[in-house]
Amino acid sequence: MEKVKNIILTGGSKGLGLEITTCLLHSGYHVHVINRTLTAELKQLKNQYEDQLYIYLYDLTNVDGLTTFLKQNFPVKLTIGGFVNNAAIAYDDIITNLNLSQLESMYRINVFAPMMLTKFVLRNMLFNKYEGSIIHISSISVHTGYKGLSMYASTKGALEAFSKNTAREWGERGIRSNALIAGFMETGMSASLSDEQRNRIYNRTSLKKPTAKSSVSSTVEFLLSEKSSSITGQNIFVDNGTI
Repeated sequence: MEKVKNIILTGGSKGLGLEITTCLLHSGYHVHVINRTLTAELKQLKNQYEDQLYIYLYDLTNVDGLTTFLKQNFPVKLTIGGFVNNAAIAYDDIITNLNLSQLESMYRINVFAPMMLTKFVLRNMLFNKYEGSIIHISSISVHTGYKGLSMYASTKGALEAFSKNTAREWGERGIRSNALIAGFMETGMSASLSDEQRNRIYNRTSLKKPTAKSSVSSTVEFLLSEKSSSITGQNIFVDNGTI
């Protein structure tokens, strides 16, 4: 079967998402980016890859309206070859300060929306008889504790469990699902940390430095490609060897 290059990616306007978007465009994929806002960087990419990049503005906290939005913008005849779940927000605080409203908002974006998107993508792949690839961007905080990240880590842990069971459920139809465990990177999410906090985190890795966004994005491209056709149900660590 001819390679289908339509990829849905959430949160592709800045940071790691922008890096992944750029990598996939450079590799020839048609990238359908779902974002809450349109950034100058994404506009620039659109000018460079006018025929490959498609931008949809949507707030993923509106989980109830997501199915309608997807049906309106992604007709079933458009074969989706892969889904990269990258969009996420981090609600950082110690557990004794837990705010239910903020926690629920984070779960809507980090867990509920990706689950609904996975449902939609799976149905598209099944209808088009396509053996596609699903990738959830997770976090090293699931596997190594960090003060203040317990609530955030819980959302990513939920995704890892969801991804593994998705792989088991749909593997016989050739559909793969993996979680990519990213280490701490220099992104907007880590911008609020002090230099001392950053260095403390980086010193917990074997390479003693931030994880390169380019390394994560190239691994995403690998997991979408046929080169990883036997890899599914896995947690792929790209984290500079956190110890």
